Parts: sequence; C-alpha cells; structure tokens
Amino acid sequence: MYYVYVLQSQKDKSLYIGYTADLRKRFSEHNNGRSKATKPFRPYILILYEAFLNQTDAKAREEYLKSGWGFRTIKKMLKNYFI
Repeated sequence: MYYVYVLQSQKDKSLYIGYTADLRKRFSEHNNGRSKATKPFRPYILILYEAFLNQTDAKAREEYLKSGWGFRTIKKMLKNYFI
C-alpha cells in the first residue's frame, strides 16, 4: 500500500502533503526533524491520509493535491475541522 498524507504544523498551521509506503515511519521522520522541508515547522499532526494500491496512483494524487485546485479541495474538506 501507498499513502498520500496531509500534515498540519502546530507551529504555524501550514500544511504539508506527501506520499509514502510506510506512513508511521514517515510521520515519525517529519516530527523528529529528519526531513529538511518540514523540520523548521515541527511538531505536526496527521490530518488526512488516503491509501492506494500502487505507487503511480499515490504519486498522481499527491501531485494533484499540491496543485492549485487540489490544495483548494483540501482546504474546503478541512475547513470546519482543523484550519
């Protein structure tokens, strides 16, 4: 399985979108400062994830969610919950 995930920084409420085959390990890496892109904004909470059977589909979903329309979709989905 592959996972597309959305993290929210507890420091500045920014969002980070990524994909991985090991969600628990990757989440731990983000919160332990082992990712240069997210290290300055720790700690994070996992606010959304989606599971996919193959890497190609997960990567395509990640790219969509990072696009303008995809990011707006995330904001709308989470509007009343976290952001």
